[in-house]
Amino acid sequence: MEQYVLAIDEGTTSARAIVFDHSGSIISVGQREFTQIFPHPGWAEHDPVEVWGAVRAVVAEALQQADINRHALAAVGITNQRETTVVWDRNTGEPVCNAIVWQDTRTAPFIHELEAAGGPDRFRDVCGLRLSPYFSASKIRWILDNVPGARERAEAGDLCFGNMDSWVLWNLTGGVHGGVHITDVTNASRTMLMDIRTLAWRSGLCEAFGVPMLMLPEIRSSSEIYGYGRKNGLLIDTPVAGILGDQQAAAFGQACFRPGMAKNTYGTGCFMLLNTGEEPVFSRHGLLTTVAYRLGGAKPAYALEGSVAVAGSVVQWLRDNLGIIKSSSDIAVLASSVEDNGGVYFVPAFSGLFAPYWQDSARGAIVGLTRYATAGHIARAAEESIAFQVNDVLDAMDADIMDAAIRGFGSRSPLARLTVDGGAARDDMLMQFQADVSGVDVVRPKVVETTALGAAYAAGLAAGFWSSTDELAANWQEDKRWTPCMDVGSRRQALRRWKKAVARAFDWAE
Repeated sequence: MEQYVLAIDEGTTSARAIVFDHSGSIISVGQREFTQIFPHPGWAEHDPVEVWGAVRAVVAEALQQADINRHALAAVGITNQRETTVVWDRNTGEPVCNAIVWQDTRTAPFIHELEAAGGPDRFRDVCGLRLSPYFSASKIRWILDNVPGARERAEAGDLCFGNMDSWVLWNLTGGVHGGVHITDVTNASRTMLMDIRTLAWRSGLCEAFGVPMLMLPEIRSSSEIYGYGRKNGLLIDTPVAGILGDQQAAAFGQACFRPGMAKNTYGTGCFMLLNTGEEPVFSRHGLLTTVAYRLGGAKPAYALEGSVAVAGSVVQWLRDNLGIIKSSSDIAVLASSVEDNGGVYFVPAFSGLFAPYWQDSARGAIVGLTRYATAGHIARAAEESIAFQVNDVLDAMDADIMDAAIRGFGSRSPLARLTVDGGAARDDMLMQFQADVSGVDVVRPKVVETTALGAAYAAGLAAGFWSSTDELAANWQEDKRWTPCMDVGSRRQALRRWKKAVARAFDWAE
């Protein structure tokens, strides 16, 4: 019987399950959106029970489309939206409240209190991250302080915390009937509670955020057998053998296994990762230090990351809030209906601005409007905002390379190309504009679903389905390349206007 690997991709707006064959090709896909909950400005939530139901449904759909059952699966891998925080009762399996999504900014006042006592980089040398509502730790504290009885239950050992990987794995392996409470190093590195060097929970960080260590999952590698499917009968006795946070999974799927290799993922947000090798490197230009992956007992690989909060979700906003498009796929047609942005610039700081600005008080702004502007210009400005934000991160990454913050690459030259993946990487107009505004070649692989592919690779390595990272790298194939064609003067003018627009968005929320 031919064998396959199943990847569960629990994203920010939908759950997907994808079956891959040995060549890394997609055999089948199941996908289901789930509800986006916005109770107050700056807040974002998901119902964990609905998310788990979506995961179960898409697994069934993917297996049905591939016309296989669990016996054809060598392993299952999990990838997930990082930082999104779930707290649940280990005895009943019930979440104590909705999950707080990574984009949520409700904990900004507490973060500012911590900053006042030691600055935004107060814990960076320990956990690799600057203080921000983005990460899990302050979200856990908010839940414990605002859900009646939660802190007492947590201190008694009755509550579990996890990012969405832990929630999915716990349910998949049995839930209240023996489910394993585990996370991997990549997800743990996004909590602000893990020591980036020892890869263990740090008691001092937990104390600073008021998080009882009893509720934390066990930290394991990104590629090993954690347990076996139990509760979901479709995957019973199937080894669950890989976990990677979504952006690390995309880098793994892009075969970024050597220092100096980088990728950018266009999803709900945009995330650029640069492999920096076996030692953590700390940015001087607004990037984060994170774990790229760890395979079994091998040394971990680290990365620098630039995170953009709003990318593909700006298209959802145009669809759901403004109603100027009926489906997300309409954005390219509307944006292409005009020759340029007509002087309109859109800064989609719905949840503040992440790298390299780290302005949680920023808010969205559309500037340069005249009577000439149309829905087409706004759509084009929205698409271009994605590329401009990516370019800001690319500039920061180049600066870190050029000032020798990263050593051992054999070169301090800026990145010569940008390897891309994710849904918006299919948008040819956006990819050409990215090449133009960044002045580098943009390269798309044949398989753009690299997030799910990375999770499949991690699981397949642990199960012996693939033998080595060299075998995985051999699967990577270029699909299309875009070369810059914008003249230097036009590029400089566009970037200057973008910077002016970004400055207008700063310090809006009080």
